[in-house]
Amino acid sequence: MNSHALQQLREYLNSQIIGQSELVNQLLVALLADGHILVEGPPGLAKTRAVKSLADCIEGDFHRIQFTPDLLPADLTGTDIFRPETGEFTFQAGPIFNSLILADEINRAPAKVQAAMLEAMAEKQITAGRNTYKLPELFLVMATQNPIEQEGTYPLPEAQLDRFLIHLDVKYPDATSELEILRLNRGEAKGENGFTPPTLSQADIFAARQSVLDIHMAESIEQYIIRLVMATREPAKYDDTLQQWLEMGVSPRATIALDRCARAHAWLNGRDFVSPEDVQAMVFPVLRHRLLLSYQAQAEGIHPNQVISKLLSLVGSA
Repeated sequence: MNSHALQQLREYLNSQIIGQSELVNQLLVALLADGHILVEGPPGLAKTRAVKSLADCIEGDFHRIQFTPDLLPADLTGTDIFRPETGEFTFQAGPIFNSLILADEINRAPAKVQAAMLEAMAEKQITAGRNTYKLPELFLVMATQNPIEQEGTYPLPEAQLDRFLIHLDVKYPDATSELEILRLNRGEAKGENGFTPPTLSQADIFAARQSVLDIHMAESIEQYIIRLVMATREPAKYDDTLQQWLEMGVSPRATIALDRCARAHAWLNGRDFVSPEDVQAMVFPVLRHRLLLSYQAQAEGIHPNQVISKLLSLVGSA
C-alpha cells in the first residue's frame, strides 16, 4: 500500500482538528506502528474529536470510556451474565471490545481497573472470571490525562506508562487557528461542513503497517537509537548533569518503540528509508513518559523534554 491514502486521511484530520497537526501526525504514527497513545492537555483541545474523526475514516468500532474513581473492571471488560432461560452464564462483552478506544481521564480509575487496562493494552486480551477473550486485531487506545486537576486521580504505574507507544503534550492553538476553529464550528452548526471523510479498510491499515516494517533502516541509524537508549541507563558516561537528573533509564520497549515510530514517520513523509531526523522527531514522544527523573530533578522543576534535549546534544547521530 502506498502512502497516498494516509496523506488523504491526514489532510482530512487536519481540516477537522484545527491547529493540532502534531496530534494528528502522532495519531497516524501510533496507528501505523500498532501502539497506543497517551495525550496530556487541558480540556477543550479536540482530543476526543481527534479520535472520533479518525474512527469515522477507519473500518472498525469506536467507543469512549469515561474513567471515574468508582469504575469497576467489569465496567470495562464485561462480565458473565446468568441466563435463567438456559440456566447458563454467558459473557457480555464490555466497551473495551472495540477497535478504537478513547480512555478519557484514564488516571481517575483505581488500581484494579488499571490492571485490566494494562492486560488489554499489553496482550490484546482481557480476562473475565476463568476465561480469556481476545480483543479485535485492530486495537488502538488513546488515553487522556488532565494536567490541571490532581484531586481524585491515581498516577499511572510505570509498567502501564511503558505500554503507551508515545506520549503527547497538547498545547493551545494560536490566534489564527483559533479563528479557523470558530468558523469551522459555526459552519458545522449550520450544517455546512462539506468535508467527506476518506475510508480505510482494516486490510489497508495492516498493509500499511507491513510497508512501514519494510522501510530501510541503516545500521548506523540502529546504532544511533541504541546509543540514545543506553545514555539514559548509563548517563555518567556522558555528563554529570544528566546523571543527576536521571533515576532510571528506559526499557527495551523504548528501543522497539523508537524503531517503529521512526519508520512510521519516514513512511508518512514519503521516504523509503529512515534518517536521523526521523529518530530525532520521535524521540520526545517516545521517551518523555518513560524517563524516571531523580528527586533532585523534580525539585529543580526539570521537565523530561529538557532531559531529552540534553541527550540529543550529547549523543551524536554519526
